[in-house]
Amino acid sequence: MSFENLKLIEPILKALKHEGYTTPTPIQEQAIPIVLDRKDLLGCAQTGTGKTAAFAIPILQILHNERLQHKEQKTIKALILTPTRELAIQIDESFAAYGKHTGLKHLVIFGGVSQHHQVETLKRGVDILVATPGRLLDLVNQKFVHLEHVKILVLDEADRMLDMGFVVDVKKIIGKLPQKRQTLFFSATMPNEIQALASSILNNPEKVTVTPVSSTADTIQQGLYFVDKNDKKNLLIHILKDKTIATALVFTRTKHGADKVVKDLVKVGITAEAIHGNKSQNARQRALSNFKSRTTRVLVATDIAARGIDVDELTHVINYELPNVPETYVHRIGRTGRAGLSGIALSFCDADEGEFLFDIQKLISKPIPVVDDQPYPMRPPAMGPGIKSPNKPGGGGGRGGKGGPRNGGAKKFGEFRSRARRD
Repeated sequence: MSFENLKLIEPILKALKHEGYTTPTPIQEQAIPIVLDRKDLLGCAQTGTGKTAAFAIPILQILHNERLQHKEQKTIKALILTPTRELAIQIDESFAAYGKHTGLKHLVIFGGVSQHHQVETLKRGVDILVATPGRLLDLVNQKFVHLEHVKILVLDEADRMLDMGFVVDVKKIIGKLPQKRQTLFFSATMPNEIQALASSILNNPEKVTVTPVSSTADTIQQGLYFVDKNDKKNLLIHILKDKTIATALVFTRTKHGADKVVKDLVKVGITAEAIHGNKSQNARQRALSNFKSRTTRVLVATDIAARGIDVDELTHVINYELPNVPETYVHRIGRTGRAGLSGIALSFCDADEGEFLFDIQKLISKPIPVVDDQPYPMRPPAMGPGIKSPNKPGGGGGRGGKGGPRNGGAKKFGEFRSRARRD
């Protein structure tokens, strides 16, 4: 299957060729024909599956063809709602890349920055608007955004919309749209609230499910470190002494935790920056740009801020703190091992995180291999009601001791280093 087989128009095929795309991903192969047939779509797909192109490419083709036929004015005909600024910017960049030869105008709007440039661009007219809910509602209320001509609505990362408390805003926005429209709904997970929202706005949708959230890519080598909470800083520094680790995306659960990790790394001469909701938009974009250009070696992020981070050839993801939602683990480590490349995902687990680990391993249906050959070993914690600690009898596990093989077999840190060098 090639993009030519999907009956795409020449301006888009030319742009895809320039981007180096030849073969569609599974979700693109399934979703593009559905969208081109003007049907509603319910897509369950996790990050890294090529989801953005799955809706951006057919939207560009539909609007390009309609503009050629009717010479319509530049009014907002496609609206893409997304939860975070970073993801909104990434989606807008995708529309720019795939639509460079279509003549369609697009704009991204989000909060945290002056609205002046956004308003001036809106006045000149745009065909495609990518927006976060808060800023969009604000500009709608100020009469700068008019949604009566919207023909296609995309709700992206709907589960994160729910997590971030945007569902009420989303419903308000939907209430301002024409009832007759095409709606594309994407979510990595489908909790009851999201299923109810989808059912209320979709009209007889086609369903596409690609790479369920419970699965982790085979291209990602995973490793688990049992470590005392107070030793996590030292273990992270120890791992990053390996100069073959060109880039590392480190996850914490809180904004304060992200800032603290950056401070600890900078103290020992490791270039690091944090990205989270308390940072200004300019600071977040600068940190992301520095990370992509490898000026900054380590980017420390919270989960919400990390949505939309798409870095080519990212070699390592490190869970400094395990997520308390198991699906988030899959999203986090999915930042590496993309496009057929290999990646390494390392996770730290302290005494308070045993239940988080139990839930993660239950979700992905396999144990994460334990790394025993490390300088800060800790006895594995109990992992939930009625769940025995995973260390084998006689396995040691105290500080300075060496535990036996656990959770599918112990790994040595050197194995991960040699893998990174080969890749």
